[in-house]
Amino acid sequence: MQRQFSTEAALRNAIVGEALSWVGTPYRHQASRRGVGCDCLGLLRGVWRNVFGCEAEDPGVYSADWAECTVEDRLLAAARRHCLERAHSETEPGDMVIFRWRPHLPAKHVGIMTAADAFVHAYEGSAVVVSPLVPQWRRRIAGVFAFPMPASSRPGK
Repeated sequence: MQRQFSTEAALRNAIVGEALSWVGTPYRHQASRRGVGCDCLGLLRGVWRNVFGCEAEDPGVYSADWAECTVEDRLLAAARRHCLERAHSETEPGDMVIFRWRPHLPAKHVGIMTAADAFVHAYEGSAVVVSPLVPQWRRRIAGVFAFPMPASSRPGK
């Protein structure tokens, strides 16, 4: 069942709260279960599923080095299909932030902003953590996206 939100702020608060509830979840490639295991995409999928009631799309099976094996920017393309792209300078808590490790490679890491200068993400070799959005992270941002307001929450619906 899809949840309703009275305002964008309520949606953002739900996203941040859900994302923070995953902190400590062990890193597991392709997993998306809070407390059991997830990778960065699994964290995003789990937050989306728990906030919106279903997943936006099934990513299918992917290897750990999927981004190095293609020139297609699949993560950014999926974000553009389902979310609202924002300027990098306008990040807010509750936004999805996508990172690119190197300029010539597709983006392959995702997190969710929890404050103006912090984000939650699944960190390989560790767990879901909150990290400061320091310059080393900021310069790797490939895209910033706002989650969509559910149709049932929009005025007139």
